Amino acid sequence: MPQPHSHGPGRPEQGPEHTEAAVGPVVSLRDIAENVFLALPIGVIVFDKSLRATRTNEAATFLARDGDSVSDALAHGTADSQYEQWATELRRVLETRQAKHFEQITHRDETGQERILNLTCSSLVGEGSSEVLGGLLVLVDVTASSGMEKRLVVSERMAAVGKLAARVAHELNNPLDGILRYLGLAERVIRQNEPEKATRYLEQSRGGLLRMAQIVADLLEFSRSAPHSYEDTSLNAIVEEAVKVMSDKATAGHVSVVCSFEERLPGLRGGGNLFQVFCNIIKNAIDAMPEGGTLTVTSTLAGSEALIRFEDTGTGLPDEVERVFEPFFTTKEPGKGTGLGLAICRDIVERYHGRLTADNREQGGARFTVRLPLGSLATPARGGGRPAHGGPFHG
Repeated sequence: MPQPHSHGPGRPEQGPEHTEAAVGPVVSLRDIAENVFLALPIGVIVFDKSLRATRTNEAATFLARDGDSVSDALAHGTADSQYEQWATELRRVLETRQAKHFEQITHRDETGQERILNLTCSSLVGEGSSEVLGGLLVLVDVTASSGMEKRLVVSERMAAVGKLAARVAHELNNPLDGILRYLGLAERVIRQNEPEKATRYLEQSRGGLLRMAQIVADLLEFSRSAPHSYEDTSLNAIVEEAVKVMSDKATAGHVSVVCSFEERLPGLRGGGNLFQVFCNIIKNAIDAMPEGGTLTVTSTLAGSEALIRFEDTGTGLPDEVERVFEPFFTTKEPGKGTGLGLAICRDIVERYHGRLTADNREQGGARFTVRLPLGSLATPARGGGRPAHGGPFHG
C-alpha cells in the first residue's frame, strides 16, 4: 500500500484551513498607515488646493475638521497679527513647494482655551506626477514647554536680581557703616565744642555718601537699555555702536580707538546685553589710560568661535588677573568705581555659552577677549564691520 507523505515525527499534515488560522488575517500597509495617522499625538491636517481639509486626525480636531477651510480656522483662532492672511501664507507654500515653519503661534479655540503651536506647512505632490494636489499642515502643541521656558526665564531673572541685590547691599554697607560712625563722632565733638574735628568728620561722612551715590550711578549706567533692539544685527555693528557711544569719553581722555573687523562675522538676535558688555570693557580701558593712549578693537573668526578683542596701552592688570572678575574688586581709586562691571559682564557672556578672559600684554597694557561660539549666534552675517581710519577716535 502506498504510504502517506510524512511531515516528520509529530508533524501531522496541515491543510490550507490550518495555515490561514495560524497566520491570521492579513493587515495591509494602508491600514497600518491609517491607524498611525489617526493615533499620532501631533495634529495633522491634509488639505486640497482650495485649502479645504480633506483628512484630519484626532489631535488636530480642535483646529479644523474634514471639510473646514484651514485658512479660515487659523485666521479665526490665532492672535498673531503677522499671520492674519493665512490663505496667502498657505497658497504661497503650494506655489513655491517650499515648506514653511510658523513658531510660537497663539491659538484660542471656541471654548477660550489657549494653546501655543508650532506649525509646519508643506505641499503634497501626486505619486508619479509633479502636480500639487494640496498641502499638509502639522501642528505641535508646545504650550507646556513654552510655559516652562517662561518660568525658567523669570526664575533666572529673579536669581540674577537676588545676586545683584546681595552684591549691592554688601558694597553699600561699608560706606554706610563709616558714615554712621563719623556722624556719631561729629555729634560728640560738637557737644565738646570742637568745631574743627566736627568739620573733618562731616567731610568724611560726605565722602561716604558720594561713594554710595557713585555705586548707584554705576549700576544705573550699566543697566540702562541699549539704544537699539539689535534684532538680526551684525555682531560687528553692536561693537561699532558701543565704540560710538563711548566716543566722547575717549576723546576727553585723549584715547585713540582703532577698529579692525572681520567682514564674515555672523549676526545674532537680541544683542543688547552684549552691547552693555562692550561698553563696559571700553569704559574700563579708557579709565586705565589716564594720560591717554590707544585702544585697539578687533573682531576675528577662530575655528568655531567669534573673537572680540580689546587691547589698551594702560596700566595693566594685577598679577592675579582673575581677581578682576570678582564682585567689587576694582583697581580704581576709592569712589571711582564699584567693581561690579566685569563680574556682571562675565555672567552675560556665559549666557551665550561664551567666555570673557583677561591678560596683560607683553608690551604693556591689558587685553580683554570675548569668545562667542558660532552656534550661539542666531543669524547670518549682515554687513557691518570695516577697518576704521583717521582722527583721534576711530569707529
